[in-house]
Amino acid sequence: MEKEIETIEIKHSKKNMVSYGFGAYISEFFGMAFGAYVFFYYETVIGLDVWLTSIGFIIFALWNAVNDPLIGFLTDRPFKFTKKWGRRLPWVIIGGVPWILSYLLLFTPPDVDPNSGAIILFIWLVVMTCLYDTFASLFQVNYYSIFPDKFRGDSERRLASTLSTQVAALGLASGSLIPSLFIVFGERSTYTLQAGVAVIVCLLALVAVIPGSREDQVRIDCYLENCEEEVERRPFLKEFKAIIKHKNYMAYVISFMFYTCLVATMVGSIPYVAQFVLNVEAKDIMLIMAALLIGLFISMPIWSKIADKTNNDRKTMLIAATFLTIATIPLFFINNYFIMILAMFIWGIGEGGYWVMLSPVRSTVIDEAVVMSGRRTEGIYQGFQTFVSRVALVAQALSFSIVHTITGFVETSDTQTPSAILGVQIHFALLPMIFMVISTIILWKFFKLTPDKVKENKEKLKEMRL
Repeated sequence: MEKEIETIEIKHSKKNMVSYGFGAYISEFFGMAFGAYVFFYYETVIGLDVWLTSIGFIIFALWNAVNDPLIGFLTDRPFKFTKKWGRRLPWVIIGGVPWILSYLLLFTPPDVDPNSGAIILFIWLVVMTCLYDTFASLFQVNYYSIFPDKFRGDSERRLASTLSTQVAALGLASGSLIPSLFIVFGERSTYTLQAGVAVIVCLLALVAVIPGSREDQVRIDCYLENCEEEVERRPFLKEFKAIIKHKNYMAYVISFMFYTCLVATMVGSIPYVAQFVLNVEAKDIMLIMAALLIGLFISMPIWSKIADKTNNDRKTMLIAATFLTIATIPLFFINNYFIMILAMFIWGIGEGGYWVMLSPVRSTVIDEAVVMSGRRTEGIYQGFQTFVSRVALVAQALSFSIVHTITGFVETSDTQTPSAILGVQIHFALLPMIFMVISTIILWKFFKLTPDKVKENKEKLKEMRL
């Protein structure tokens, strides 16, 4: 190929980066809304037994064992539309529309008795969550695979990550605020209403993500003409084994897994904490999440500047992970609404640092993978990461069911015993803190992509024209 790949450090506009961020907006919106309300809805509103709800979530998570890596492997291949529309954008749209619509189906189960019709509700939960996840994976695997290929320089990656993560933070806030505006604890129809509103909001966000998700033509041409033309495509199992042998990737992805366990367990606990620990209404969650959002927005540019100054993404991420771990500890002891607002603001500062570093660190890992293999297979790497992140759903389901069973939590009851309330505090703060301790230790001990190694990999990529 005659055309030279551009090496300008920052070559995409901030507007384009913000547009790209709307894909993360959708992911974070549903990450918050799904995580906070689906388990809560089926257990406390529908009245489905907590263990049946948990088993449904576990089946949903196990589906990812095949779904996510396989989708990544298949969509790494070139198709007829690749030349014109890019490797990823068509899949972002094809997966995005039905994923958004399927969220509504989660909140429209058959109106049957939760005891005599438990199997019907259980089957509905399993089928709809698996359907939801299939399209979510098609969207997310391809959307997140765009970042390391499109944004190349360290400074550009940090800037793109900061801007897109700020948009994602709006999605996090929207996923909390919008449902809470419509949900009334105990009123089933209000959950369906919030799902309908969520669908409209996220369809608009999907339109906004299109310009930022278009890949550069030079990257598409490189992939089609130089990068993959004479490369023999390996079978799925060989690609999978190569991932397992990539030590830095495995350290990153396992650390990320425990971080997602923290997020899923905390987010899923929020309505329980609001109703039973703080004794407030669903709409009062808005101020808690607003404080979190302010902490995120204030801290993100600061963390990005720290990373630019140190030129050490690994070190910055470790500092943020340690901060996040420490900030989680006080949440276990708080039962005052206003103190919780302040604590979540501080927690948001740590979350902002960890979150803004995820994309740059993941990109350095992908760079190393390309150097090692001589090919671009971001899809299967992202598919494996998406699969691993679903372990968080198992952690959430098991922690809730075990803790609720031991502490005597009563489904559909408006009041709980002190032991049941203690159980809510355990899965809101104590367990997440333990998850984050493990995540930080793995990142510190086993992730070895230092600035010198990152620089070396970038130079090799230029030589390989990848």
